[in-house]
Amino acid sequence: MSNNKPIFEDFEKTVTRLGEVLKLEKTDINRDSAIKRFELCFDLAWKSIKAYAKNQGLECYSPRECFKTAFQLKLIEHDKEWLEMIEDRNRTAHLYNEAQANEVYSSFPNYLKLFEGLLNTLK
Repeated sequence: MSNNKPIFEDFEKTVTRLGEVLKLEKTDINRDSAIKRFELCFDLAWKSIKAYAKNQGLECYSPRECFKTAFQLKLIEHDKEWLEMIEDRNRTAHLYNEAQANEVYSSFPNYLKLFEGLLNTLK
């Protein structure tokens, strides 16, 4: 990851910040903050994978493709949660009601573990 240190450092910071907000009492403000932090983690996760893969001579251009590449490179375990995460990330761009926001928020502790696992593997 040496050539991609800035993106990796940003990913590491956002994972830490997502963890921080998830430790707080759930309020509308904290939930909304967690959603934004999740979006940032997600985007930086697949972009970190993309950069790592490029250093390995592989190319990927979308989150789904990069997660498949990460599995091939043994950066992540093949897990339906990564695919569900893609769907939830797409949903967060179009959240219009409390029920959807709460449903997506409830998945964040599991997603945080996935992000942390990826982060540790990339280190």
